[in-house]
Amino acid sequence: MDKKYWRSLGELHSTPEFEEILHREFPVAASEYPEGVSRRRWMQLMGASVALAGVSGCRWEDEKISPSVSRPEGLIPGKPQKYATLMELGGLAESLLVTCFDGRPIKVEGNPDSPQSKGSSTVFAQSETLSLYDPDRAVGVIERKGGARYIRDWQAFIEYSDTVLGQAQKDGGAKLRVLADVSSSAARKNLQEKFSALYPKSRWYDYTANSRDNVYEGARIAFGEVVRPHFDLTKANVVVCLDEDLLSEHPASLLHTRDWASRRDPAAGPMNRLYAVESRFTTTGAAADHRLPTRSVDLGYFLTKLEEQVQQRLSEKHAKAEGDEYSAKVLAAMSEDLVANQGSGLIAIGASQPAELHARVHKLNEQLGNVGEAVRYTKEPLAREMSAVEALRTLTEEMQSGAVEALVILGGNPAYNAPGDIDFVSALGKVPNSIHLGEYEDETSLLCQWHLPKTHPFEQWGDSRAYDGTLCVAQPLIEPLHDGKSEVELLAILCGDKHPVALDLIKEAVKGSLDSMAVNASWRRLVHDGLLKGSSLEAVSPKVKELPAPKIVETASEETELVFYLSPQLYDGRFANSGWLQETPDNLTKITWDNAALIAPKTAKDLGVGFGSVVKLILDGKSIELPVYVLPGQAPNSIAVALGYGRTAAGLVGGDVARDVKPVGENMAALQSKAAMNFAAGLKVEKTGKEYELAITQDHHAIDAVGANEIEGRVGQLVREGDLSEYENNPGFAKERTHHPPLVSLWDKNEEGKPNYQELSYEGQAWGMSIDLTKCIGCNACMVSCQAENNVPVVGREQVINSREMHWLRVDRYFTGDDENNPGVAVQPMLCQQCELAPCEQVCPVAATVHTDEGLNDMVYNRCVGTRYCANNCPYKVRRFNYFNFNKVYEEPRGKLQALVLNPEVTVRHRGVMEKCTYCVQRIKAVQIEAKNDQRPIEDGEIVTACQQACSAKAIEFGDLTKENSKVAQAHANPRSYTALSELNIKPRTAYLARITNPHPSLAKPASEGHGHGHGDEHAEAGTKKKTEAH
Repeated sequence: MDKKYWRSLGELHSTPEFEEILHREFPVAASEYPEGVSRRRWMQLMGASVALAGVSGCRWEDEKISPSVSRPEGLIPGKPQKYATLMELGGLAESLLVTCFDGRPIKVEGNPDSPQSKGSSTVFAQSETLSLYDPDRAVGVIERKGGARYIRDWQAFIEYSDTVLGQAQKDGGAKLRVLADVSSSAARKNLQEKFSALYPKSRWYDYTANSRDNVYEGARIAFGEVVRPHFDLTKANVVVCLDEDLLSEHPASLLHTRDWASRRDPAAGPMNRLYAVESRFTTTGAAADHRLPTRSVDLGYFLTKLEEQVQQRLSEKHAKAEGDEYSAKVLAAMSEDLVANQGSGLIAIGASQPAELHARVHKLNEQLGNVGEAVRYTKEPLAREMSAVEALRTLTEEMQSGAVEALVILGGNPAYNAPGDIDFVSALGKVPNSIHLGEYEDETSLLCQWHLPKTHPFEQWGDSRAYDGTLCVAQPLIEPLHDGKSEVELLAILCGDKHPVALDLIKEAVKGSLDSMAVNASWRRLVHDGLLKGSSLEAVSPKVKELPAPKIVETASEETELVFYLSPQLYDGRFANSGWLQETPDNLTKITWDNAALIAPKTAKDLGVGFGSVVKLILDGKSIELPVYVLPGQAPNSIAVALGYGRTAAGLVGGDVARDVKPVGENMAALQSKAAMNFAAGLKVEKTGKEYELAITQDHHAIDAVGANEIEGRVGQLVREGDLSEYENNPGFAKERTHHPPLVSLWDKNEEGKPNYQELSYEGQAWGMSIDLTKCIGCNACMVSCQAENNVPVVGREQVINSREMHWLRVDRYFTGDDENNPGVAVQPMLCQQCELAPCEQVCPVAATVHTDEGLNDMVYNRCVGTRYCANNCPYKVRRFNYFNFNKVYEEPRGKLQALVLNPEVTVRHRGVMEKCTYCVQRIKAVQIEAKNDQRPIEDGEIVTACQQACSAKAIEFGDLTKENSKVAQAHANPRSYTALSELNIKPRTAYLARITNPHPSLAKPASEGHGHGHGDEHAEAGTKKKTEAH
C-alpha cells in the first residue's frame, strides 16, 4: 500500500523554508545569547524552571537543607524510596508513585496498583516535581492594603479571620461566600458541611474552567438523575467518538488508552475499529481508523443522520450511503458496524457538546444493547445543582450588587479564566474582605486582600476519588517549602480549629471506608498503597426516559465557528510556569511556547492567510489577534484555539507583566461567554498584515528519508503501516518495504583473516527496545518522563526556533496521503537506536561515544569536545548539543531550590557537550547491582525505562535480547518488527512494530498489485484485495 508521508504542508509542497531546514547540517551557530533576546530575559528564563541542568552529578555536593540529627531507622542515604500519593485535577485523583532521594521527591510515576493507570501517568503528573521546586511559588502569607504589599504570618491571618468571621456570624454569614475549585475530597466535604452549619446563610460555589456540566445535564435529561458513564474498551469491537477525545482529554484517558491498545494487536485476537468525528485533530482522531472532520456546530446534525441510519438497520431496512461523498460513506460504515456489533460497541460524545446530544447518545447506546457491556453507569459524585459557569455568574452578580462582604477563594484562578462576559475582576474589587489560597500569587491573588500560600500536592495530606470512584490518599513527601497550608487545613481554621492536624482530618474523613475491626492497620495499608482496593463506585442501571424531539438547528456551511479547548500541555493555565510543559510540542501541531489559530488549508486559502499570518478573531464584538497555524485535517470553517495561555502573573516562565515578562500566547477566555464556553458560530476573521514566527519542532531533525528524491530512492520508509487485510495476507510485509543487498560486516575476521560476517557476541546482557506503532498514540508522556528522569534542560522559545531543543526522545508526526484537508496520521517515537555498528562512534575523534560490553552506545561526557561530528553522522538525528552553559544559574540564590529536582543518578551536562538517550542506563545499573547483591538473575521486565513506565498504551518493551522468552525478544521476532534505516547496516537495537489499521471494507483502499520486488518508492506491497470483517 503506497502512501505519501509528510510532516507539514511545507514538506508536502517542498517550500524553500523546509528545504533550508532539511539541508542544514547543523542548527544556526550559537551565540552567547540568542538573537533578539535580551540578556535580562535570557537570565529570567534560565533562573526559573527552564534550564534544569546545573549541578554536576559527578561530584559530591556540599548541600544541606534539613540535616537529620539522627538517621531514621531503615533509611540508607542515597538509596531511592518510593511513596504513594496523588494529584487532583478536575476534581478527580490520579494515583501516583513518587521516587524520593534523601527526602526530596525527584520523579513521578503512575501507581501500578491503580485500576485506572496501572503504573502509567499523564504529562501533568510527570511535571509535578518541577512545580514543587518552582522558585516562583508563593512564599508566606501576604496582605495587600492601600496598594501596598505586606508580609504577614498565619497568626496574623487567623486574628484577621476571627474578626471578619465573627462579624459574619452575627447574621448567619448572609454576606459570606466561598468559591472553590472542584474536588472529590471527603475531608473537604465534611468541612464544607461544618462551615455551612456555622454560617447557615453563607453560600458555597464550585467553579472550574474544565466543566463537565453538559455530561451531567445530559444524563439528567436522559435518566432523570445524574449518572457517570464508564466505557470498557476491551469489550468494544466498534468505538465511535463524536467530538470526544477518549484517549487523551477524558478523565479516564489512561484506562481508555490501555484498554484500546489491548485490542490493537492483530495476532492477539480481533482488532477493534475506531471512528472519530471531530472539528479539530485530537489524539483519538489521529489514532482512528476513520476520521471525519466536522464542525462542532454540525455534530447534532450528524448525530441525527446516524440515528436515522441505525434505526433503519435495526428495523432490517437497508441503509445506503447518501451520495458519493466521504462523509456519507463514513456514516454508512459507522451505522453498519454499530448494528452488526450490538452489545459490543459504544458511542461517546465530548463534554463540549450540548446536553441534549448527550441524552440522545445515551438512548442510542441503550438501543444498541451496549449498556451493561461496553457502557455502564455509576452515580456522579461531582454533580452540582448549579453549573460551574452559572455559579460564577451568580457570585459575580452578588459581588457587583454589594451583597458580598467576605469572599474565600480556594484554589483556582477565576480572575484569569472567567469567560469574557462575566466581569469577575471588577466585581472582586467591590468585596471589602477577600482571601485567596493558591500556590502562586497569580492574577486572582493580586486582586485579593489576603494571599495564603497553598501546599503543593506532595506537601500535604489529602484524599480524593479517581474517575472509577477508587478512594485515593495523599501523604506529604516533604515538609511545606513555603509555609503553605492545604484547603482542608484552611477550612478547619475558618471553622474554628486554630491548630488543625491534617492527618487526623483525612483519617477521620475516610474512616468509614476502612475495616472497622482494624482501623489503624487498614489506614496504614491505605497510606502505603495510596488507594483502597475495591472502593470503586457501584454500578447502577438507569433507563432512558422518553426524550423530546431533537431540535435541529443547521448553521450555514459558510459560517465560521470558534472552538475552545484545554491546552494538552498547560491544561487551564495552571501549568503555565512549567518549562517542561511549555516546551513539550503539541501532539499534532508541534507548537511550543505559544497558542495559535488552527485553520484548515481550505479555510486559510479562502481567507487569504498562510502559516504565521496574524489574524484578528472577532466574536460578539470582542477581538483577539493570534497567529495562524494551517493544520491539515482541521474541519473547514472551524477555527480552534487553546486555552491556558496569556497568563500575566504566572511567573518568569509563563509570563509576569509586573516583572516585565511578556505572557506566553494569548488568553482566549476573553472570547468565551457563559452561553458559549466550548464553541460558537458567527466568528469573523480579519487579516492584520502582520507575521509571527511560531516555535514549532515538526520539521526539525528531519531524517533524510523525506529529503531529496535521490535520497528517497535508497532510504526505506521510516513509518511502515498496512491494513489488517495486508497483514493477514503477509504478516512480514514491513520487512519487505525496503530492499537491499545482504547486510554483512567487514569488521570481524576468523582465524584465517577472512571476514566471518558475524557481529560481536555479548556474553552478558544485550539490551534492546521495541515500540509498537499500532498502539502508540503520540501523547508525549514518554517525552516528559524522559526529561524528568534524565535532567534534560529546557532552552526557551527562541532556541526552539533555532532547532536547539534538547529532548532526548521526540515523537515524530507524519501526515499520510495526498488530501491535505483530510489526511491520515502516523506517529513514531524516535530516540537513540543504540546501533551495534553506530556511525557516531566511527567519527568521534576523542572516543567520547563508545560501545559497552552490553551493546549500549554510551557517552563519556568529560571526553566530549563538541565537534558535533557524531550528530552529523547520526542518520536518526537524535543527538543533542548543549549550546549554552546552564550551570551559572545555580550560583544564584534562587537556583538552589530548583536544583532539588535534578536526578542525582544522572550526570548533568555542560556547554559544548553532546548528549542523547542512554536507555536509562542508571536504571539498568541499579537493578544489576541489586540482583548481584541478591545473587540472582535479572527478571524479565524488572528494568523499566522512564519512557516505558509512563506509556499508558504499553507500546514500549525493554529488556534482554539474549533471552528468547523475554517480551522484547519476542517483539523483535514479531513478523511486524522492522528497524528504521536497516539498509544502512548499522544494526539498531530498537525495533518498531509496523502500524496496522482496521478500516471498514467499504472504506479500505485497495492494496497495490505488484511482483513484490520493487525498490524504493516503486516497491509494490504484497497482498490482495481481501476484505476485512468488522471486528
